[in-house]
Amino acid sequence: MTYLSINTNKKEAKLFLEYIKTLSFVTIHQEPNEITKKAIEEVKQGKTKKHKSAKELTAFLNK
Repeated sequence: MTYLSINTNKKEAKLFLEYIKTLSFVTIHQEPNEITKKAIEEVKQGKTKKHKSAKELTAFLNK
């Protein structure tokens, strides 16, 4: 597996990215947005709440 970092601020880079998206053997993994990055960091820091069941989770979310 090979990873590329493409600066999409340039027209040529955008065109290249659009081209490689058409290839059947290429999978694009884009970087997560800021909200997702923050959530990942909170999980790493243990700032999550565990629930014993889906019913308990639903009750927590509906508060």
